[in-house]
Amino acid sequence: MNYKFDFAVLLPHWEQFAQGCWLTLRLSAVSIAVGVAVGLLAVLAKRSRSTPLRWSAQSYIEIVRNTPFLVQVLFIFFGLPSVGVSLSPNTAAVLALSLNLGAFSAEIIRTGIESVPRGQLEAGAALGLGPFQTFRHVILKPALRTVYPALAGQFVMVLLTTSIVSSISAEELTSVVQNIDSNIFRSFEVYIVAALLYLAMSMILATVFKAIDRVYFSYPTK
Repeated sequence: MNYKFDFAVLLPHWEQFAQGCWLTLRLSAVSIAVGVAVGLLAVLAKRSRSTPLRWSAQSYIEIVRNTPFLVQVLFIFFGLPSVGVSLSPNTAAVLALSLNLGAFSAEIIRTGIESVPRGQLEAGAALGLGPFQTFRHVILKPALRTVYPALAGQFVMVLLTTSIVSSISAEELTSVVQNIDSNIFRSFEVYIVAALLYLAMSMILATVFKAIDRVYFSYPTK
């Protein structure tokens, strides 16, 4: 093997790497916020008394969970223009990531809701709380406490999944890395650094989510 590593050639591009990390984190944050909201709406729809709402929510969850994310993002970016809906690469990326996370988070949240003891629901009804108030004040936090570790893992997965949206030229780390590689032709070094940056961002996010878990969802100690 005669290949000689030369990471020094990457130093002039450190600002581009940093910008790529920032774009990835920003894309992930927006997608997580929107995705969780979509997931909550899907859960409420599945618990609705309306049959069309329940059917629509279940269909959405099953379709998204059982199709590849790459197909989803390509359909949104290249397929929707056929019916007159054209989106920028970044907007299409956020929409695809949010819908994907929404479907997976809906099932995670549903599991948490089903773990809430029925006695708490009856207590909410006895206090005169309406369905929405019961969901907000009685069900939601205990449910999230139960499933938060799984949700946090899904959030980290969103960050890693952003690399796929480079296929539609959305601006994030992988897209930036590909541009750098096309200029300096040092693929081995470039993608090693990219992998380390993704690892670092994932570990940072995981640490942040653990801190949030300790602050908001841990049971108080005596």
